[in-house]
Amino acid sequence: MSIRTHRVGLIGNDLGTSLSPAIHQAEAAALGLVGFSYEAIDLAGIPEPDLGRVLATAIADGFTGFNITHPHKQAIIPFLDAVAPDAAALGAVNTVVIDNGRMVGHNTDRTGFLAGLRRSLPEGSGHQSVVLFGAGGAGSAVAAALLDYGVVRLRIIDTDCGRREQLRRLLVRSLPEGSAATVEIAGTDMAEDWVGEAQGVVNATPIGMEHVPGTPFDLSWLTGSQWVADVIYRPVVTDLLAAAADLGSPVVHGTAMLVEQAADTFELVTGRSPRRERMRERLVGLLASAKP
Repeated sequence: MSIRTHRVGLIGNDLGTSLSPAIHQAEAAALGLVGFSYEAIDLAGIPEPDLGRVLATAIADGFTGFNITHPHKQAIIPFLDAVAPDAAALGAVNTVVIDNGRMVGHNTDRTGFLAGLRRSLPEGSGHQSVVLFGAGGAGSAVAAALLDYGVVRLRIIDTDCGRREQLRRLLVRSLPEGSAATVEIAGTDMAEDWVGEAQGVVNATPIGMEHVPGTPFDLSWLTGSQWVADVIYRPVVTDLLAAAADLGSPVVHGTAMLVEQAADTFELVTGRSPRRERMRERLVGLLASAKP
């Protein structure tokens, strides 16, 4: 009997500190998938990579699926053969499955963020008004997950007017008939007012990553009465989350989303159901060993 191989590529920029390869490979080993590998395809330093050529070359080299990360989650779509409804509704793809020679895009960021939110926040956490920073590939999935969570008034801040308006249209179009939810957009000029009024604040921008230091807004605007979430997981405790925790706010680390979306992706590309708790334990161990 031949062994089915799974060679998964992670396409993105600055992937040197990514823990995804170790998480996926450890789970594959635990499940006995001996023909599994997960490898980084780092496009950092290439101003305008030809994503179509990157995909074609990788498939010719034997890759059977991909994870897509910053900043290619939206740019990858024109090069795919099909996009699943969940990803098409958001205009962003983070997982590509090769199905009978066709590249099919999916989005597990949405389900991953929602699962992480539900797992991390105290029951009854406010969701009347939430402000989200970032309308890019990660932000679109997070925005949809927030609406799934029951957010009634979603406010999105992004410096790119066209990008935030495009996301607003996509989200409004996807709302079920009769929904009471509203979606508002603005530039940074509204950030202080919106953060002060919000019950929840989410960062879905790259600001705060190890190679993009800083915070998406002035931390003095936090009130201590909101819950605060970040999609960044390196560092685990961003400056934003540290400031929120100091005020006594419930926080949601990027690791929560990382594990859940990784588990969903693993199942899509291998057809096997992973043990999420085992993946969480693996991530904790990796983070602990990475500390200086």
